Amino acid sequence: MKALVLAGGKGTRLKPLTHTGAKQLVPVANRPILFYVMENLSKAEIREVGVIVAPETKDEIISALESGNTWNISFTFIEQAEPKGLAHAVLTAKEFLGDSPFVMYLGDNLIGQDITSVCSEFPGSDSDSVIFLKEVEHPEQFGVARLADDGHILELVEKPKNPPSNLALVGIYFFKPSIFDAIARIKPSGRGELEITDAIQELINMDHKVTSQKVGGWWLDTGKKDDLLAANMTVLDTCCEYQIRGHIDDKSTLEGRVDLGEGSKIINSKIRGPVVIGTGTTIKDTFIGPYSSIGDNAVIEKTVLQHSVILDGCTIKDIDRLEETLCGRRVTIRRHDDNYRSYKLLLGDDSSIEL
Repeated sequence: MKALVLAGGKGTRLKPLTHTGAKQLVPVANRPILFYVMENLSKAEIREVGVIVAPETKDEIISALESGNTWNISFTFIEQAEPKGLAHAVLTAKEFLGDSPFVMYLGDNLIGQDITSVCSEFPGSDSDSVIFLKEVEHPEQFGVARLADDGHILELVEKPKNPPSNLALVGIYFFKPSIFDAIARIKPSGRGELEITDAIQELINMDHKVTSQKVGGWWLDTGKKDDLLAANMTVLDTCCEYQIRGHIDDKSTLEGRVDLGEGSKIINSKIRGPVVIGTGTTIKDTFIGPYSSIGDNAVIEKTVLQHSVILDGCTIKDIDRLEETLCGRRVTIRRHDDNYRSYKLLLGDDSSIEL
């Protein structure tokens, strides 16, 4: 099998952070989201991966994947000039995919489930597509499936105003080459895109077999700030281990699972995990609460911080309380007055703010 990973798009829901970078490279627990995708594909022994990239962010995506390639994967980068829908991305990759069965994986999705068994069984099965489904609270925000009593798929609808169920399509899809014929039969949706949901529905209309599996574990679409913070919390809960490679002075205390990178210093501070801190970072006179990820070469002093994602090179000083905050690279946050306040922020790269 081959894989097609979608790493294009404009990341409009994460602006201003994505004004200067690809949304798929925003870190969760100090690792780019896209790296978790590649790790899952590698575990499934997929070695040929096509990556859909946008003109604006392709250089960043290519550099990150090529320099970080520890997955024994061969990449083919495919430019999609405009974001015209997921089904259009499949058409754009037709030459790469050829006659191979493939898995399409959205590059900003995280899933707490191994896909190895499906990758192994799908090529020899009689199904033309396998989709993953997950019960969600707001199905109107997703493609939605309606199932018969025996579990087979009756209907798929993209972002319906009145959802026929609470079963959303997870951003991982398995296809055989018949998907190209289905895409050729559909028309752009009201938002001007070729929807993959419509293409899968067309497979059903063409009497091809489409089967589904329900995701038992967690699934996270990281396209918005709150979703990304939730993903950071989930991954830290699942993966964070106690590792101390930096320095902790005798006035500091650590509770729970804390991953401290090389060259980092904890001075007169309290860290309550799960927390991951990168390399070369200094934490002084500060409380870092649970579910926080702090990147490399940051400085945090005289601050209370929790449930936040702080990227590389940030400086945060004298802030009474900072929570549910997402800071881009090299952000500076400083206190301006003596009034006590609590803040929730979303800041793009190189921002500077006085509070």
